[in-house]
This record gives sequence, C-alpha cells and structure tokens, in this order.
Amino acid sequence: MSEATTMDKENFVTCDLLDAHPESQVCLPNIEGKSFYSFGGKDRFCGEIVTVKCFEDNSRVKELLNSDGTDKNGDGKVLVVDGGGSMRCALLGDMIAESAIVNGWAGVVIYGCVRDVDDMAQMELGVMALGCIPRKSNRRDEGQTDIEISFGDLTLNSGMFIYADNNGMIASDSALL
Repeated sequence: MSEATTMDKENFVTCDLLDAHPESQVCLPNIEGKSFYSFGGKDRFCGEIVTVKCFEDNSRVKELLNSDGTDKNGDGKVLVVDGGGSMRCALLGDMIAESAIVNGWAGVVIYGCVRDVDDMAQMELGVMALGCIPRKSNRRDEGQTDIEISFGDLTLNSGMFIYADNNGMIASDSALL
C-alpha cells in the first residue's frame, strides 16, 4: 500500500496493519492441517469481535446473526465462532448469512465449516472458514457466547478487534483503524 493511501475499514491490508502494530496476534495459516479460506463476497473485513463457542450446533450463530437491534446487533461487528474445527457439518449457510447482512454484521469467522458457498460468494459479507460441506448442523440450543476462545495461535474475547483479508487474519485488544 502506498504511503499516500490512508487505511480505513474498507481499504486496509493486514500486512501493513501488522507492520504498524507488531503486538497484534496473528492467526496461523495452517492449524492441524487445516487453513482458513474466504467464502464471502467481501474478501476484506474487520470489526469488533463477538465470540461464540459451539460444536456442530449453530443455534447461537443463528440467534446472534438474526439479532434485530438488541445488545448483540451487528453494528459492523464480526462474529467469531469456535466450532472446534469440526469438518462434519456447516455452522453457517446462505440464509443465516443473509440475516447477518440485514442486521449489519461486517463478517463471520468460523473455526469450522460453511455451506451454500456459491450464494455466499455473491453476498456483501466477509466469511472466513476452514472449509465447506453440504451437511447442516443440528440445533440443540447449545453453545456459549462472550467467552474466551482460542484457535490458530489466537486467543480472542468479545470486545477485541479482528482484521481479515486474503493475507490472513490478525487480532488486537484495541481498534487499529
């Protein structure tokens, strides 16, 4: 990025942000043989983190991304989901992704899988996940929100900030932009 270019939420590069803020956490490019890939229509997104921990149950994911102005509304935030790295079912599909857009979420990061990827690729939403699978998750009304989660050398809490682009993801305790 040239010196004359000012970085903002629509125009940043994680490499440049990390150079300017070397104390930031960096997500490893390969976690136990798995890597994050971009599945959304936006290949660059950032925002304040809301954390969810769930395993093969997307009840909390749907609940939060469906929020309609409550204390958990999107407002440019990024939902970060610790799905335990499961590759057996998807925690996000096109219908829930559409709810995220309607409710103002900037993006979703899933340590797990997504589905309906052709449709999501056309949506104005950032989506990073380990992979895709056509199987949907079961809904058992399980999962925890606003707890510390860890994956890929990241330790994240709600209220932190995450920045994602084609170079990878970085996280910080405070806003970098």
